[in-house]
Amino acid sequence: MKFGIFYELQLPRPWAPGDEHRLYQNALDQVELADRLGYDHAWQVEHHFLEEYSHSPSPESFLAAASQRTKNIRLGHGIFQVTTNHPTRVAERVATLDLLSNGRCEFGMGESASITELEPFGVTMENKREIFEEAVRAIMPMFKDGPSEHAGKVWNIPLRMVVPKPLQKPHPPLWVACSQLQTLTKAGEWGMGALGFQFVSADAAHAWVHAYYNAFVKRQKKLADYKTNPNIALVSFFMCAKTDEEARERADGDTFFQFALRFYGQSADRRRPAAGTVNMWDEYQKWKKANPEQHAAALRGGLIGSPDTIRRKLKKFQASNIDQVVLLNQAGKNRHEDICESLELFAKEVMPEFQGAHPELLKWKERVLNREVELEEIDTTAFTDRYGGTMKGIAPGKRPATQGMRAAE
Repeated sequence: MKFGIFYELQLPRPWAPGDEHRLYQNALDQVELADRLGYDHAWQVEHHFLEEYSHSPSPESFLAAASQRTKNIRLGHGIFQVTTNHPTRVAERVATLDLLSNGRCEFGMGESASITELEPFGVTMENKREIFEEAVRAIMPMFKDGPSEHAGKVWNIPLRMVVPKPLQKPHPPLWVACSQLQTLTKAGEWGMGALGFQFVSADAAHAWVHAYYNAFVKRQKKLADYKTNPNIALVSFFMCAKTDEEARERADGDTFFQFALRFYGQSADRRRPAAGTVNMWDEYQKWKKANPEQHAAALRGGLIGSPDTIRRKLKKFQASNIDQVVLLNQAGKNRHEDICESLELFAKEVMPEFQGAHPELLKWKERVLNREVELEEIDTTAFTDRYGGTMKGIAPGKRPATQGMRAAE
């Protein structure tokens, strides 16, 4: 099993002068520390207009800065919004990051799940998948030697030499964001790595792994000519401390993360509240005061706890044959010092055991890809009946479905 760290760059209100500067500098310090400690990946999102939830509209800038402060950690777009960016600019920026990082770029792609983000760029919820697929077809030839052109419904790009070219050949590893089982199987069909941005339980992770690799092996239909990337990574809330109680005290931001995600996603058209009208941190404090038992239950989940507790939870994920667990540590008002101590303690007392077992996972995966292992076919209806589809977490004003908040129990 490999381990990544994940950044939305959250900044709850109230905002004071210098807060965004401090947020970025602290995150870069954390990535630099993770590199020294032997973490495998650092993933950075792209979001627009999502106040408090994500102040990260330019992941290529952040990752480029991180590339100059690190040596080994892989630097991942998790994800690049190919629906709101011109294909040429995407290819140029990915190649540039790959050169700056000496070939450590991971190219994760996504559509965005919010009309708040899409609408200003002239994209709708109805046509975003079509745009995504055309973007992939346009981008991939740009990484090859020589010029390329594209004639499509969305873009008409004349014959041009897109430079620079990436250091990794034929291109950096490809990933796609997944928040539902259906999109996960699409990732497998497309032959891309699956970035599972959904907080699933260890039992549900088994279903995700089998659904993904069945699609990858049996029903693959690539969108363009590119190198496949058979990998599945799942995100988990994370805070490691000497005791479970101390970890939970330090991890309050993890429940804010899930609260804000659910609060913003309540409406049918996925519109966020009007710009500047909601203090999300205040709303979260109201919810927490009204729901102390649900808040406490949420903090007993995820990879939150002592090294022994996290080790026990990780063994269940390991049994599911997950390739990578992506640790969400920077959330809400989690303190920089606590995040750094968490990364250090986990790297010292837990991570080596699971990284050391990675060769066994690779052997299993090789047998799967060679069709020597028959995987379970996942009935999506039965999955939904058992787990409620996606693993939804706490929500304001209603009884939460807390399976997702208890991920990895």
